[in-house]
Amino acid sequence: MKNCKWYIEQTSEDEIILHSLKEIIYSEISPYQRIEVICSGNLGRCLLLDGKMQSAEADEFIYHEALVHPVMLLSESVERVLIAGGGEGATLREVLKYPVKEVVMVELDELVIKTAKRYLPEWHNGAFDDPRVRLVIDDARAYIERTKNYFDVIIIDLPEPAEGGPAYLLYTKEFYEKVKEALTEKGMMVTQSASASVNNLRVFVSIVTTLKQVFPYVKPYIAYIPSFFAPWGFALVSKKINPEGSMAKINEKIVSIKDSLKFYDIDAHTAMFCLPKHIKKAIETEGVVIHDDSPLSFY
Repeated sequence: MKNCKWYIEQTSEDEIILHSLKEIIYSEISPYQRIEVICSGNLGRCLLLDGKMQSAEADEFIYHEALVHPVMLLSESVERVLIAGGGEGATLREVLKYPVKEVVMVELDELVIKTAKRYLPEWHNGAFDDPRVRLVIDDARAYIERTKNYFDVIIIDLPEPAEGGPAYLLYTKEFYEKVKEALTEKGMMVTQSASASVNNLRVFVSIVTTLKQVFPYVKPYIAYIPSFFAPWGFALVSKKINPEGSMAKINEKIVSIKDSLKFYDIDAHTAMFCLPKHIKKAIETEGVVIHDDSPLSFY
């Protein structure tokens, strides 16, 4: 503990978490946010945006496999995928394990991509150079609003919807209605949905509640992410396909990629979608629909 430095992250008004700080590798302020790459004693390299942990070398595979593989395996005939955000390239890395024809990655902040390419090579593992990939530097909301009936899968991999932050308007009912229009008739979408911690459930529950106002099938799930010190929420939605999906379908389709996975398999899938009773109750009784002009406070 002698001479130890600490990175402090405030996760709510009443809670902070600490990670040992061995080195600040990179720090820069873009037009949109503060971007940092640090080295933590227990997590290795970490990407921070505006002081909040985005992913860590030690466990990023849990988050990214949990985000990508359920929606990819439960979808039918995936040819075109949109990734909103995902600047580290790890979401892209996981999507490219499938025989898709086109992946469009829309990232608002080009400096995040440049930072990942230089300092986080294990995250993207060369995914940016795949010929199936088209990088678009743009606001994801604006891009999706221009798109109709095109993508088989849309993956929302953006920072938490901090009020006033660059991603806030990508978690609203109005935005999800545009996502629905951008999907094909059998299209599916998944979004990261913030903390599912027992003392910090409000944003997760509100995102799920909002999605239920737009999509007929909504299936929330969680995975524990050590670097976030919390179970983390995700929500998988569909226009026509019930995300419950059969285990047989997943087992059949996972064979070709299972050797490349570190976290996700049929057992992990089953566990993620088995929500504890207090979370199910919160979703049923406490949700607030998020609108563009919502007074909901996220932080």
